Amino acid sequence: MTLFTTDDCVLCAQLKKQFDLSAMEVQVEVLGNNDAGALAHLAWHGLVEKARKALPILVLDDSSALDEFDHIESHLLDRAARYGLAARHSGKRAGCESGSCALQ
Repeated sequence: MTLFTTDDCVLCAQLKKQFDLSAMEVQVEVLGNNDAGALAHLAWHGLVEKARKALPILVLDDSSALDEFDHIESHLLDRAARYGLAARHSGKRAGCESGSCALQ
């Protein structure tokens, strides 16, 4: 399972703060850091255009993808419970008024 993010995405940061992703065996790939491998992985899943519109994107083990924040958060809450991990309370949901929650 892979969570595609960028450094300046507030929704991405919220998920990374809320969940212990490594303990949940969720790989985080940060786009836009001159990381050709992360971009190639995103392209392999056919998600570049989606990432240009909105991030984060969660690619599941079956290669399907979730790109709506609420669905991603819900899936990660379920996964955390299966792993016996507590998720940190997210409080108020962050927004992306700045438009930075997308691949630039």
